[in-house]
Amino acid sequence: MMNFVAAFQEMLSFENVRWGNVWTATQETLYMTVVSTAFTFIFGLMLGIILFLSSKKEHAASAPIYGVTAFLVNLFRAIPFIILIILLIPFTKVLMGTIMGSQGALPALIIGASPFYARLVEIALKEIDKGVIEAAESMGAGTWTIIRKVLLPESLPALISGITVTAIMLVGSTAIAGVIGAGGLGNLAYMVGFTRSQSDVTLVATIIILAIVFIIQFIGDFTAKTVDKR
Repeated sequence: MMNFVAAFQEMLSFENVRWGNVWTATQETLYMTVVSTAFTFIFGLMLGIILFLSSKKEHAASAPIYGVTAFLVNLFRAIPFIILIILLIPFTKVLMGTIMGSQGALPALIIGASPFYARLVEIALKEIDKGVIEAAESMGAGTWTIIRKVLLPESLPALISGITVTAIMLVGSTAIAGVIGAGGLGNLAYMVGFTRSQSDVTLVATIIILAIVFIIQFIGDFTAKTVDKR
Protein backbone atom coordinates (compact mmCIF):
# COMPACT_ATOMS: atom_id res chain seq x y z
CA MET A 1 0.00 0.00 0.00
CA MET A 2 2.81 2.40 0.86
CA ASN A 3 4.52 1.65 -2.45
CA PHE A 4 1.32 2.46 -4.30
CA VAL A 5 0.90 5.76 -2.44
CA ALA A 6 4.51 6.69 -3.13
CA ALA A 7 4.14 5.88 -6.82
CA PHE A 8 0.92 7.90 -7.01
CA GLN A 9 2.56 10.91 -5.33
CA GLU A 10 5.52 10.69 -7.69
CA MET A 11 3.16 10.61 -10.67
CA LEU A 12 1.33 13.73 -9.51
CA SER A 13 4.56 15.60 -8.80
CA PHE A 14 5.48 15.65 -12.54
CA GLU A 15 9.14 15.73 -11.57
CA ASN A 16 10.15 13.72 -14.63
CA VAL A 17 8.18 15.84 -17.08
CA ARG A 18 10.24 18.00 -19.44
CA TRP A 19 7.70 20.52 -20.66
CA GLY A 20 9.75 21.47 -23.70
CA ASN A 21 9.64 17.86 -24.87
CA VAL A 22 5.92 17.72 -24.11
CA TRP A 23 5.30 20.82 -26.23
CA THR A 24 7.33 19.39 -29.12
CA ALA A 25 5.45 16.09 -28.91
CA THR A 26 2.11 17.94 -28.84
CA GLN A 27 3.06 19.89 -31.95
CA GLU A 28 3.99 16.65 -33.74
CA THR A 29 0.68 15.04 -32.79
CA LEU A 30 -1.28 18.09 -33.93
CA TYR A 31 0.67 18.21 -37.20
CA MET A 32 0.01 14.55 -37.97
CA THR A 33 -3.66 14.86 -37.01
CA VAL A 34 -4.39 18.05 -38.99
CA VAL A 35 -2.54 17.05 -42.16
CA SER A 36 -3.86 13.48 -42.23
CA THR A 37 -7.41 14.67 -41.48
CA ALA A 38 -7.28 17.17 -44.36
CA PHE A 39 -6.10 14.59 -46.89
CA THR A 40 -8.46 11.96 -45.47
CA PHE A 41 -11.37 14.34 -45.99
CA ILE A 42 -10.42 14.86 -49.65
CA PHE A 43 -9.69 11.23 -50.54
CA GLY A 44 -12.48 9.82 -48.40
CA LEU A 45 -15.00 12.23 -49.92
CA MET A 46 -13.94 11.24 -53.42
CA LEU A 47 -14.16 7.52 -52.64
CA GLY A 48 -17.51 7.94 -50.89
CA ILE A 49 -19.02 9.80 -53.83
CA ILE A 50 -17.74 7.13 -56.23
CA LEU A 51 -19.26 4.41 -54.05
CA PHE A 52 -22.59 6.23 -53.90
CA LEU A 53 -22.86 7.06 -57.58
CA SER A 54 -21.67 3.67 -58.80
CA SER A 55 -24.01 1.78 -56.46
CA LYS A 56 -27.15 2.91 -58.31
CA LYS A 57 -28.82 -0.14 -59.79
CA GLU A 58 -30.08 1.74 -62.84
CA HIS A 59 -26.50 2.17 -64.03
CA ALA A 60 -25.42 -1.42 -64.63
CA ALA A 61 -22.22 -0.29 -66.33
CA SER A 62 -21.00 1.22 -63.06
CA ALA A 63 -21.19 -2.10 -61.20
CA PRO A 64 -17.51 -2.97 -61.89
CA ILE A 65 -16.45 0.46 -60.61
CA TYR A 66 -18.41 -0.07 -57.42
CA GLY A 67 -17.03 -3.59 -57.04
CA VAL A 68 -13.40 -2.52 -57.37
CA THR A 69 -13.79 0.57 -55.17
CA ALA A 70 -15.71 -1.31 -52.48
CA PHE A 71 -13.10 -4.09 -52.49
CA LEU A 72 -10.22 -1.65 -52.00
CA VAL A 73 -12.10 0.23 -49.28
CA ASN A 74 -12.94 -2.96 -47.41
CA LEU A 75 -9.41 -4.28 -47.87
CA PHE A 76 -7.64 -1.30 -46.31
CA ARG A 77 -10.28 -0.99 -43.58
CA ALA A 78 -9.61 -4.58 -42.56
CA ILE A 79 -5.85 -4.20 -42.12
CA PRO A 80 -4.83 -3.33 -38.53
CA PHE A 81 -3.14 0.05 -38.46
CA ILE A 82 0.18 -1.07 -37.02
CA ILE A 83 0.45 -3.76 -39.72
CA LEU A 84 -0.48 -1.21 -42.38
CA ILE A 85 2.45 0.97 -41.28
CA ILE A 86 4.83 -1.96 -41.78
CA LEU A 87 3.33 -2.93 -45.15
CA LEU A 88 3.65 0.65 -46.41
CA ILE A 89 7.31 1.10 -45.43
CA PRO A 90 8.66 0.78 -49.03
CA PHE A 91 5.93 3.11 -50.37
CA THR A 92 6.48 5.60 -47.54
CA LYS A 93 10.24 5.57 -48.14
CA VAL A 94 9.79 6.42 -51.83
CA LEU A 95 7.04 9.01 -51.29
CA MET A 96 8.30 10.83 -48.19
CA GLY A 97 12.01 10.01 -48.29
CA THR A 98 11.85 8.66 -44.74
CA ILE A 99 9.92 6.18 -42.64
CA MET A 100 10.63 7.96 -39.36
CA GLY A 101 9.11 10.96 -37.66
CA SER A 102 5.82 12.71 -38.34
CA GLN A 103 6.39 12.78 -42.09
CA GLY A 104 6.90 9.03 -42.21
CA ALA A 105 3.60 8.39 -40.46
CA LEU A 106 1.41 10.44 -42.81
CA PRO A 107 0.94 7.91 -45.66
CA ALA A 108 -0.22 5.16 -43.31
CA LEU A 109 -2.50 7.56 -41.43
CA ILE A 110 -4.14 8.81 -44.62
CA ILE A 111 -4.43 5.43 -46.33
CA GLY A 112 -5.75 3.84 -43.16
CA ALA A 113 -8.39 6.50 -42.45
CA SER A 114 -9.62 7.38 -45.96
CA PRO A 115 -11.55 4.10 -46.51
CA PHE A 116 -13.17 4.48 -43.09
CA TYR A 117 -14.35 7.99 -43.90
CA ALA A 118 -15.40 6.90 -47.41
CA ARG A 119 -17.96 4.54 -45.88
CA LEU A 120 -19.26 7.32 -43.65
CA VAL A 121 -19.61 9.55 -46.71
CA GLU A 122 -21.48 6.83 -48.58
CA ILE A 123 -23.88 6.38 -45.65
CA ALA A 124 -24.43 10.15 -45.42
CA LEU A 125 -25.23 10.40 -49.13
CA LYS A 126 -27.66 7.50 -48.97
CA GLU A 127 -29.61 9.36 -46.26
CA ILE A 128 -30.45 12.17 -48.71
CA ASP A 129 -34.07 12.24 -49.86
CA LYS A 130 -34.12 10.56 -53.28
CA GLY A 131 -36.83 12.96 -54.39
CA VAL A 132 -34.38 15.87 -54.21
CA ILE A 133 -31.88 14.04 -56.41
CA GLU A 134 -34.56 12.94 -58.88
CA ALA A 135 -35.89 16.52 -59.09
CA ALA A 136 -32.41 17.78 -59.99
CA GLU A 137 -32.01 15.05 -62.60
CA SER A 138 -35.42 15.84 -64.12
CA MET A 139 -34.31 19.45 -64.61
CA GLY A 140 -31.32 18.25 -66.62
CA ALA A 141 -28.65 18.64 -63.99
CA GLY A 142 -25.45 16.73 -64.76
CA THR A 143 -23.53 14.54 -62.36
CA TRP A 144 -21.09 17.28 -61.35
CA THR A 145 -23.92 19.75 -60.76
CA ILE A 146 -25.82 17.22 -58.64
CA ILE A 147 -22.69 16.63 -56.56
CA ARG A 148 -22.09 20.35 -55.97
CA LYS A 149 -25.68 21.57 -55.65
CA VAL A 150 -27.44 18.60 -54.06
CA LEU A 151 -25.26 15.87 -52.57
CA LEU A 152 -22.69 17.98 -50.73
CA PRO A 153 -25.05 20.67 -49.34
CA GLU A 154 -27.70 18.15 -48.25
CA SER A 155 -25.21 15.85 -46.52
CA LEU A 156 -22.88 18.52 -45.09
CA PRO A 157 -23.82 18.10 -41.39
CA ALA A 158 -23.32 14.33 -41.64
CA LEU A 159 -20.05 14.80 -43.53
CA ILE A 160 -18.75 17.09 -40.78
CA SER A 161 -19.83 14.64 -38.07
CA GLY A 162 -18.10 11.87 -39.98
CA ILE A 163 -14.81 13.71 -40.35
CA THR A 164 -14.98 14.58 -36.65
CA VAL A 165 -15.20 10.89 -35.76
CA THR A 166 -12.39 10.16 -38.22
CA ALA A 167 -10.16 12.90 -36.80
CA ILE A 168 -10.59 11.49 -33.30
CA MET A 169 -9.68 8.05 -34.63
CA LEU A 170 -6.58 9.59 -36.24
CA VAL A 171 -5.48 11.02 -32.88
CA GLY A 172 -5.44 7.47 -31.56
CA SER A 173 -3.60 6.29 -34.66
CA THR A 174 -0.89 8.92 -34.18
CA ALA A 175 -0.33 7.51 -30.69
CA ILE A 176 0.11 4.03 -32.16
CA ALA A 177 2.45 5.39 -34.84
CA GLY A 178 4.44 7.14 -32.13
CA VAL A 179 5.26 3.82 -30.50
CA ILE A 180 7.24 2.79 -33.60
CA GLY A 181 9.08 6.05 -34.05
CA ALA A 182 6.67 8.57 -35.54
CA GLY A 183 7.11 11.01 -32.69
CA GLY A 184 4.27 12.79 -30.97
CA LEU A 185 2.59 12.14 -27.65
CA GLY A 186 2.38 8.40 -28.26
CA ASN A 187 6.14 8.21 -28.64
CA LEU A 188 6.60 10.33 -25.50
CA ALA A 189 4.22 8.18 -23.46
CA TYR A 190 5.87 4.92 -24.55
CA MET A 191 9.57 5.67 -25.06
CA VAL A 192 9.88 7.97 -22.05
CA GLY A 193 6.92 7.22 -19.81
CA PHE A 194 6.66 3.46 -20.14
CA THR A 195 10.18 2.24 -20.92
CA ARG A 196 11.72 4.46 -18.22
CA SER A 197 8.92 3.84 -15.71
CA GLN A 198 8.09 7.55 -15.58
CA SER A 199 4.36 7.35 -15.04
CA ASP A 200 3.98 11.11 -14.69
CA VAL A 201 5.13 11.55 -18.30
CA THR A 202 2.56 8.99 -19.47
CA LEU A 203 -0.13 10.76 -17.44
CA VAL A 204 0.65 14.15 -18.97
CA ALA A 205 0.68 12.72 -22.50
CA THR A 206 -2.65 11.01 -21.87
CA ILE A 207 -4.26 14.18 -20.51
CA ILE A 208 -3.14 16.20 -23.53
CA ILE A 209 -4.42 13.55 -25.95
CA LEU A 210 -7.79 13.58 -24.17
CA ALA A 211 -7.86 17.38 -24.37
CA ILE A 212 -7.19 17.25 -28.12
CA VAL A 213 -10.00 14.72 -28.58
CA PHE A 214 -12.47 16.84 -26.57
CA ILE A 215 -11.56 19.96 -28.55
CA ILE A 216 -12.01 18.16 -31.88
CA GLN A 217 -15.37 16.80 -30.75
CA PHE A 218 -16.53 20.24 -29.60
CA ILE A 219 -15.49 21.94 -32.85
CA GLY A 220 -17.09 19.18 -34.93
CA ASP A 221 -20.38 19.25 -33.04
CA PHE A 222 -20.55 23.04 -33.11
CA THR A 223 -19.81 23.20 -36.84
CA ALA A 224 -22.31 20.46 -37.70
CA LYS A 225 -25.06 22.24 -35.77
CA THR A 226 -24.18 25.56 -37.39
CA VAL A 227 -24.46 24.29 -40.98
CA ASP A 228 -27.53 22.14 -40.30
CA LYS A 229 -30.45 24.20 -41.65
CA ARG A 230 -33.12 21.57 -41.01
